[in-house]
Amino acid sequence: MAFAPNCRAAMHVCFLYNHDAGHQVAHSIGIAAALAQQYPDIRTVIAYASPEIRAEIVKHLTADQIAALEWLDLGLPGWVNAALGPLNRVVPIRRLARLWRSAGRLRGFDMIVSTERTCLALKRRWKGKGPTFAYVPHGSGDRNVAYHPALRDFDLMLLSGQKLVDQMVAHGIVPASRCRIIGYAKFDMLRGRKPERFFANDNPVFLYNPHFDPVLSSWYDHGPAILDWFAAHPEYNLIFAPHVMLFYKALHISPEYRKGRRRPDLDPAWSACPNIRIDVDSERLFDMSYTLAADAYIGDMSSQVYEFLHRPRAVFFVDVHSGKAPGEGPPAYEMWQNGPVVTNSARLFAQLPRWQEVAAEYREEQKRLMSYTADTSDSRSAGERGAAAIADYLDQKAD
Repeated sequence: MAFAPNCRAAMHVCFLYNHDAGHQVAHSIGIAAALAQQYPDIRTVIAYASPEIRAEIVKHLTADQIAALEWLDLGLPGWVNAALGPLNRVVPIRRLARLWRSAGRLRGFDMIVSTERTCLALKRRWKGKGPTFAYVPHGSGDRNVAYHPALRDFDLMLLSGQKLVDQMVAHGIVPASRCRIIGYAKFDMLRGRKPERFFANDNPVFLYNPHFDPVLSSWYDHGPAILDWFAAHPEYNLIFAPHVMLFYKALHISPEYRKGRRRPDLDPAWSACPNIRIDVDSERLFDMSYTLAADAYIGDMSSQVYEFLHRPRAVFFVDVHSGKAPGEGPPAYEMWQNGPVVTNSARLFAQLPRWQEVAAEYREEQKRLMSYTADTSDSRSAGERGAAAIADYLDQKAD
């Protein structure tokens, strides 16, 4: 059903998918589907950036859910999209251009739900006279960017667990009264799913999931050595599945640290190894196929570690930026309490054969941190809980 901007119901809500990649879709689409089906008096509209993003959204929906939703195409004219391509490799200019071009249509909603903060440019432009803005984090990490000061402009926070509420309050972002705990919406995808087999053997499978930020990511200084190690150790399988944005461009600039680096390219020899699977751009990077299938996880700062820890297993972290020596006080980030933290690839290689011992050693701490991060106290799905939170908020706002 297409969105008709001049046909207004009592309340209508826009779920905004304005990113160039589809990795944020699963964090909120279940909420949109539940809202459309369980609250038919609220018009639920999906605003999408491109045909590729719409295709990713549809993958998560049933035919009935697709029919219950309305759709709003935010796409730019082809020549504009092409002209902005070079600059978009450095700054999110296409995201901003889509917002400005569609500002008139978006202002008519009662609420805009987003998984990223670029949309707040519209709220600042409208000076608080437009829709309510609700935030669903695309992850549950512990970095400062997860609690960016700009987030205080969201009116409602739909959060996975008490950890995020505590952190939002501790960082002075929002008071607890503006937060609702709904569970980790992406975990709704795991219901009924079984792990896939990606190798023709029963050897342990490691997942290497480096971040894209040039300051935080282990890929720039240690990634190639990690893949070389697995190439030389066929008794272990490796899935190299980085953050989807790592290979989106060659030059990365960290907005948080204001530093840039060119990322190392892939060595074709790695693809020839039967025990190494390389994936830098498919939907499996963010649909939890790999986090569900692996026996152990190697990472740095990606909050995907919490998706991996949906089931406790061995986790290893490579710290390339904190400046703390191994064993020097508690880990710099809470997520690093889930497994050993090393500062270079040589120390990592000494730990990897101990993966089963590591899994047993950290199991109880992983359970504690997961309970704190992703609430499971409600029998409803996170999507249903999120939809109920939105409906209740709109009801209270209407009174």
